[in-house]
Amino acid sequence: MAGEVSPASLTPEPVRPELAQPELVLASASPRRLELLGRLGLTPARVIATDIDESPHKGERPRAHAARLAAEKARAAASLAPGCVILSGDTVVGAGARILPKAEDEATARQCLALLSGRRHRVFSAIAVLTPEGALREALSETIVRFKRLSNEEIDSYIAGGEWHGKAGGYAIQGSAEGFCNWLSGSHSGVIGLPLFETRKLLRAAGIHVR
Repeated sequence: MAGEVSPASLTPEPVRPELAQPELVLASASPRRLELLGRLGLTPARVIATDIDESPHKGERPRAHAARLAAEKARAAASLAPGCVILSGDTVVGAGARILPKAEDEATARQCLALLSGRRHRVFSAIAVLTPEGALREALSETIVRFKRLSNEEIDSYIAGGEWHGKAGGYAIQGSAEGFCNWLSGSHSGVIGLPLFETRKLLRAAGIHVR
């Protein structure tokens, strides 16, 4: 009969996961983390730069320091983005039990490079994912990096390039400092600032569609 509607046509179209998922917020102003997130096919709805005290607690070791800061950044951003999935991260370079600073001046960068020259160090990259319901999921990658022995001339040249500014341990593995690395075991993306294997796993568990 003309105008008759079949029952099948009344069945609602299934909602695709990528349309039903909550918005993703990146709690980091780091362009490196934003670029790495793009490798997973994700563009956050918002980017929130959190302002927390990143000073290590007394006796705090590198692994614990990275994990604590990632969680604190997620919670700080959640109050500004209710109903969203919050992704945050923190990367710490450790030499033994020592937490190396983020180099903000040439003297600090030079000290870090001199300390790392010719030896192994560890990079701890923690991530935290906070769901709209308040569930916190955490993961951490640990990568061992070994630098060749650096000459004074190599350190001077690297300092002059400026890549060290604001970087944990005074270097950026995604830049020319990768030429200093003669051995790495772990997550290369984690050393840059966002371990993609762990990030993908946690975001999928939080309901974010990741390719």
